[in-house]
Amino acid sequence: MQTLPRRHHLLSIIATGSLAACTTTATLPPPAAPGISLATMQEATRTLASDEFEGREPGTRGEGLTIAYLAEQFAAAGLEPGNDGSWFQDVPLVEITGSNFAPLELSGGGVSLSFDYATDWVGVSYRQMPRTAINGSELIFVGYGINAPEKGWNDYEGVDMRGKTALILVNDPDYSTETLEGPFNGRAMTYYGRWTYKYEEAARQGATGAIIIHEDFPAAYGWNVVESSWSGPQAYADTGTGGMDQTAMNGWITLDAAKAMFDAAGLDMEALTAAASEPGFEAVPMNLAVSTSFDNDFRRFTSRNVVGVLPGNSRPDEYVLHTAHWDHLGRCTPNEEGDDICNGAIDNATGTAALIALAEAHKEAGGTGRSQVFLAVTAEESGLLGAEYYGANPIYPLSQTVGGVNIDALHVTGPARDVISIGSGKSELDFVVTEALAAQGRVLSPDSSPQAGRYYRSDHFGLAKRGVPMIYLKAGIDLVDGGTEAGMAMDEEYTAHAYHGPDDEYNESWDWRGVMMDLELYYAIGRDLGNRSDWPNWYPQDEFRMIRDASCAGEGGC
Repeated sequence: MQTLPRRHHLLSIIATGSLAACTTTATLPPPAAPGISLATMQEATRTLASDEFEGREPGTRGEGLTIAYLAEQFAAAGLEPGNDGSWFQDVPLVEITGSNFAPLELSGGGVSLSFDYATDWVGVSYRQMPRTAINGSELIFVGYGINAPEKGWNDYEGVDMRGKTALILVNDPDYSTETLEGPFNGRAMTYYGRWTYKYEEAARQGATGAIIIHEDFPAAYGWNVVESSWSGPQAYADTGTGGMDQTAMNGWITLDAAKAMFDAAGLDMEALTAAASEPGFEAVPMNLAVSTSFDNDFRRFTSRNVVGVLPGNSRPDEYVLHTAHWDHLGRCTPNEEGDDICNGAIDNATGTAALIALAEAHKEAGGTGRSQVFLAVTAEESGLLGAEYYGANPIYPLSQTVGGVNIDALHVTGPARDVISIGSGKSELDFVVTEALAAQGRVLSPDSSPQAGRYYRSDHFGLAKRGVPMIYLKAGIDLVDGGTEAGMAMDEEYTAHAYHGPDDEYNESWDWRGVMMDLELYYAIGRDLGNRSDWPNWYPQDEFRMIRDASCAGEGGC
């Protein structure tokens, strides 16, 4: 029998929903069908993930095809244009494309190191400048790069970062613990662990550059994801400042490159990493200077969110929100077969297709008391930019938005006995989820990778941080066919070999049973939120509770 290339082996595993080592099979009773169309899911996912759409990169021909298709499908589903008669919300962006990357060079104390772009390091600039050049910037190890006054934690205390480059550990200080207890929620990542925060804080500190040390486990993805995501055109929100309030360069380096840096500096990386995990850590000058350079081409353009609404029957000025990002990476690093289109079939053609299918189902059922809003956002892969723009410029007042669900990457691995709630224990929406799951005969499982900080990595975050309770669910891993061993293996296989790469492609043999069960769950949650009269809130200790309370205290709120 011919051995399949890795790509086809991966697709065959996902398509059949089974592993050779897992032979047990079982069936679940089919849940009540609310009119969610499998044909719609398949056709919309197939279309959005086709090569014709070129990976759905914002600002390209692929965007034009995508948003036109979504507007057409929203209309066919029975929605009304959601932005004052328009299907679209303009999102101003700037795209910066780096080229001619010099090596990342370190020198000092008789030491000279050179690291190759893509293989050892990647970097970008948020500044709208034709050339980025860092010449002899002093390298400072700042631990996890956190300044959290409410926790009495400041990795930058006593350090003047102007003109210097921060070397930063990924995640936050207590990610390696086995529990969820600790100053930064133990194994569960907080926003302080996200790369977005680390670059923002380095800029606030006046740093010239910021470089994060990559490790697979605390980052929750391999170097291949970093290299693919951070090369090629990068889109950012066009704030009108030209990006001059940001560092000159933000980047990543491999763990091996970082170890070489510490060795060259005569420092014990393991000991300093341990010290950085404890209160009172003080930044360490490495007595090395960083230099690199690259050119930048940039263009300003307007991308678009796509929004449709199904008006409420009795309280149309109260809203339930459904979000999914329509964008992906466009063209990216080719695979072994030369394919350079990152089609983003699972991530997130599936979630975008779900908006269409759910809209059809809610329309067929006659709507709910509250209005149902379906928002397909742009530029998630560039840093949640479309959702962030909507959060800062909401079409529907956030104080009148009861809450919502975010749909990102539905996995076609077959039916599961469970669903994973990312960020469970944050809001009273937990009760809505568990009730809907009970009706399906399924259970809620804890986040299997809390160190990944996934609650802060998808589009609901731009709304959550402004007080709107949002649910973010992921496919369960306790599969009916094969159990948790099969579920974890397929999840790891997708992350390692398809996620953010050209092999995330549509497959006609996918097992859609689990996807349809998850859609029925989203449907039930939407109906519940749309018909109930109360306003679920964040739990009292949650970081977003005070924001929601203030919003509800305003005129016409909650």
